[in-house]
Amino acid sequence: MLVPTVAFSETRLPNGLRLIISEDHLAPVAAVNVWYNVGSKHEVKGKTGFAHLFEHVMFQGSAHVGKAEHIALVQAAGGTMNGTTWLDRTNYFETMPSHQLELALWLEADRMGTLLDALSQENLDNQREVVKNEKRWSYDNRPYGSWVEKMLGSVFPEGHPYHHPTIGSMADLDAASIEDVSAFFRLHYAPNNAVISVVGDVEPEQVRAWVARYFGAIPANPSLPVPLPDMSLPPTLGGEIRTVVPDRVPLPRIHWGFRGPIFGDPRLDALDLAGQILAGGKGSRLHRRLVREERLAQDVALFSMGLVAGASVTAGWATARPGVDLVQLETAFWEELERMGREPVSEDELARAKALTEADELGALQRVDEKADRLSMYATLFNDAGMVNSILPRYLSTTAEQIQAVCRDVFVPDNRIVLTYVPAGAEAAPGAENTGTA
Repeated sequence: MLVPTVAFSETRLPNGLRLIISEDHLAPVAAVNVWYNVGSKHEVKGKTGFAHLFEHVMFQGSAHVGKAEHIALVQAAGGTMNGTTWLDRTNYFETMPSHQLELALWLEADRMGTLLDALSQENLDNQREVVKNEKRWSYDNRPYGSWVEKMLGSVFPEGHPYHHPTIGSMADLDAASIEDVSAFFRLHYAPNNAVISVVGDVEPEQVRAWVARYFGAIPANPSLPVPLPDMSLPPTLGGEIRTVVPDRVPLPRIHWGFRGPIFGDPRLDALDLAGQILAGGKGSRLHRRLVREERLAQDVALFSMGLVAGASVTAGWATARPGVDLVQLETAFWEELERMGREPVSEDELARAKALTEADELGALQRVDEKADRLSMYATLFNDAGMVNSILPRYLSTTAEQIQAVCRDVFVPDNRIVLTYVPAGAEAAPGAENTGTA
């Protein structure tokens, strides 16, 4: 089939800022998406959680914008905005009526260049408390909420930059001083460590003029690139890891995790398609067997979290139906994963997985905000914004044999993490008594 392409231009300012522009005049809206090449992997021991903290601090004002005024100005102009942090990056984004694009660019430039002018002890203390509340809400007090933290801690060994979650250590955040967080900002929040993508109903020459005007005077950081420790890892864990987690959960749930190929490796493309075949909706293997036919599970999932260094994480779960034997549930789940490595998937299953993936990719590229995010992502992580046009053809060219090969390598007992959540006070899950590393 003919895969549509995203037309874009890319320029670099003298201070190193990369600007990507893609015109899309279908609707009178424009998206601004800024990726900074800093995530929790760039944090050092004793100072974790800083990348995520700045996702909050960046909305607390800058030299010419008052506290929380960034949000108010965007919303008053009819726009939306947010920011996110992950292990590999931090991003900030606005979607605006196209005639308000200049405002979004000015706001992003003001906080990139002058955030420290407004950083106060009061703001730092306030956002520390916000992060603590977020941890309580999303991790500590949410049923099964600790699984990501536990999975990262098992897939990546102590000392590895991916070992700790983006939320970081609350003790580290409590100990952080204004000087600590200011140094983190000066090191990472520089134009030569950022990509800005502007997509939508825009005039490229006008966008370039605005970006040069508002961002051009922000100085580069000559200390980049920031050196990272060696992130290489063996392809497998080297042993099974089992943990039983008594928690305030309504039903037992078994989480699985595996060390997989890095983001950008075609083998991860194949593993993504395997995830569609195994758990991509009601027609998938795991849903059909565990939920519909044998009625062992309430729900199932399997997906990959792509990371660019060392390894990625493939993870999944099955929430047990009341009264179900967990050994039976685990056995059935594992049989379906192992079968993926023993025999090629059928033509119908492969076609369905590719159709689902194609729909996801093309659907995202119909939205200016998602298109901008992908352009920034590929430019930041791979130095190649053109991957926005090559990734779908890669998925569509993946063969059943490639899927079988990667599943045969990844879904093996010595590369398996099993986290079994059980209601607090319940007996340990059968077959999951070992709470340590094999």
